[in-house]
Amino acid sequence: MTTAELTETHLRENPFGLAQEQLQRVARAFGIDQNLINVLQQCKKAVVVSIPVSMDDGTIRTFEGYRVQHNIARGPSKGGIRYHPDVTLDEVKALAMWMTWKCALMNIPFGGAKGGIVCNPKTMSREELQKMTRRFTSEIINEIGPEKDIPAPDVGTDPSVMAWIFDTYSMNKGHSVLGVVTGKPLNVGGSLGRLEATSRGCLYCIREALRKRDRSLPGTTIAIQGFGNVGSFLAQFMAEEGATIVAISDSSGGVYDPAGLEVSAVLAHKQETGQISGMRGADPITNDELLLIDCDVLAPCALEQVITTDNADKIRAKIICEGANGPTTPAADDILEERGVLVLPDVLANAGGVVVSYFEWVQGLQEYFWKENEVNARLNDIMTRAFNETWATMDAKQASMRVSAYGLAVQRVAEATLTRGLYP
Repeated sequence: MTTAELTETHLRENPFGLAQEQLQRVARAFGIDQNLINVLQQCKKAVVVSIPVSMDDGTIRTFEGYRVQHNIARGPSKGGIRYHPDVTLDEVKALAMWMTWKCALMNIPFGGAKGGIVCNPKTMSREELQKMTRRFTSEIINEIGPEKDIPAPDVGTDPSVMAWIFDTYSMNKGHSVLGVVTGKPLNVGGSLGRLEATSRGCLYCIREALRKRDRSLPGTTIAIQGFGNVGSFLAQFMAEEGATIVAISDSSGGVYDPAGLEVSAVLAHKQETGQISGMRGADPITNDELLLIDCDVLAPCALEQVITTDNADKIRAKIICEGANGPTTPAADDILEERGVLVLPDVLANAGGVVVSYFEWVQGLQEYFWKENEVNARLNDIMTRAFNETWATMDAKQASMRVSAYGLAVQRVAEATLTRGLYP
């Protein structure tokens, strides 16, 4: 029996410390009582579990898994589960806190949660992933539930993983519980539009930001770091709207063409080879180089802390749309703000996923499902309203979009906390 090996993390700074620092900045800007901040800067519950799995070669490996609930003042907690070698407890805590603010900014009745397993899903078979997922679900089964804590997909997980969680939970309860998890396949209670929701929300935010600057999507140039679920759909949507995709990358590297990449060709190459690197007809670039490309919009859609003090002063994009969670450090934020770069923060820009997860949860509880155009129209309404509320706050407070978005969200959670009071 072996314990899964830990790899060197991509994180340069402690993500939970950064999340707490962001909260303190917002508290100062909005004059929020420090007693409330003392409550909000800590997570309500963090569970660490051991996950032994019988591997295909007959060995038994033990993985470490986490489920963290940050806050439930506004409703049951909600948040994804990621499978990645670099997952840490502090990373999951930070992501749970950001989920609280994201749900509050969208004004949906959820608090924030997050989960993860330290593993490399790319090196595991489907059978191994299913065994690990089902054991993990069994270990946290008393922590999750449709009225308690609702998981969803994140980095390294997909609808089939959500189906295994749904089935494991339902088998233990003795009946199908559609609302226990979101991001499920359509044939077991998933929602139309959920798979593309995060990317569609990014698209809506970019569109509104361009409108504020008297621009439109046709002719806009964009570079996208990350070509998983979020990055790939965002590239397709932006191209359909007339934008020019000048650069795309994944973990293997990227490609660049100032005249514009054919997204369908990138998708075909990725499907055929498993990576973007090596695609013909475009210049090869690294992930670091992609961030510095001259473009109108930069969309980091991969992992955290890719924009730091090392590169923030060299970024040439006019707008940054955070498709990933926490891609910009607070110190880098200060540099970008001074340079006049408009940052569409993660809690706003990539909130489309949790909004449609909320729709899926509602549909599952009602056992009545909506048409895709209804889902997308309601998503557009919520994202556009949240963007305009954040923009108005930015104008009123003369603050950054991030501080304004966080301020609105933290105020809503603080008000709910005050209304409910402390128990006992």
